[in-house]
Amino acid sequence: MRYLPFYLFLFFVFSLTQCKAFGKDPEGSHLEKIKTSTHYDESREQFVNRRPDVLEKMREKQNFFSLFFKFIFGGDKHQKPDVKLPEEKPDFAEFLKPDENIKFIWFGHSTFLVNIEGKLLFFDPVFSESAAPFSFMVKRFQDAVVKLEELPPIDYIIISHDHYDHLDMQTIEFFKSTKTKFITPLGVTSHIKEWGVSEDRLTELDWWQTLDLGKLKIVCTPAQHFSGRRGMNGNKTLWSSWTVIGEKERFYFSGDSGYDVHFKDIGDKFGPFDLTFIENGQYNPMWEAVHVLPEQTAKAHLDLRGKRLVPVHWGMFNLSLHSWYEPAESLEKQAEVYKIDLLTPKFGQIVKIREPNLMERWWKKFIQSE
Repeated sequence: MRYLPFYLFLFFVFSLTQCKAFGKDPEGSHLEKIKTSTHYDESREQFVNRRPDVLEKMREKQNFFSLFFKFIFGGDKHQKPDVKLPEEKPDFAEFLKPDENIKFIWFGHSTFLVNIEGKLLFFDPVFSESAAPFSFMVKRFQDAVVKLEELPPIDYIIISHDHYDHLDMQTIEFFKSTKTKFITPLGVTSHIKEWGVSEDRLTELDWWQTLDLGKLKIVCTPAQHFSGRRGMNGNKTLWSSWTVIGEKERFYFSGDSGYDVHFKDIGDKFGPFDLTFIENGQYNPMWEAVHVLPEQTAKAHLDLRGKRLVPVHWGMFNLSLHSWYEPAESLEKQAEVYKIDLLTPKFGQIVKIREPNLMERWWKKFIQSE
């Protein structure tokens, strides 16, 4: 028995090195190709943000053990809901009907499905029970409103970066046997190939590069964040936001990002946007470099010259210290100040963006009193 701690340590080390969910960072010719990006710093051997030292400056202000203690013991006591949150089973036959205007379904966190120009684009789909390499970590609040098998055929899955709450191995593996294609920032396809998807179905882009899909143009646009799946934040793959331009309408997805000039740059270049999906949740002032605060979510929407705003990155996982409903409450106040048309659908609800915004602020009835 005296050797048990040693064997547990070996098991832990083995798990860290062999866990399939870690994926595989780029190597060989793939690595050499992405190194040519102007956003790759060869001296650091990693991708960098517009301000290359923004991550280092953020970490200088943090104490890992203090942060860990706060996360375990010092978070809001309402970090998770006590009851099942409202949802609607989507009518996919209705969702698939031809329409000149964008339709979308939000499934919680940053997972949403968009029907635009007759194409189905699925963003950052996470359907497994946790947003972590091991299933007992970062459990979702409730099951997804539909099973993967119930989804209609997806044309493209678009990934913003390789963190677990955006790139989910179990979900990706489901699509191995389909015809769905994948669009990612530079390097992220390395993980997807490792999980069995053939290379001919994978496309990766650098910031400002465009993929032409006929009536649609998909533009990989900047973000301010980081990447890595082994806890070391190695930044071996790129992170991005996404701009989708149709013949009549266009929308924007922020991915994960701190506030910076890229929002205005994208708005100036591609705006105005009919719809913006911007992260609003799992934030903390200590992480402001890589996650916008609610007032910055509003400001980003205005920079982008957006018409309607959908807050994402909230409502399904607990990855910060605030209550589960604080992001929505805080952003609602900002929307009132800046006269922003805020869309707050339930999980699974079909939204047609040209219809009047009659959505209820559904989370209010679940706010727990102190």
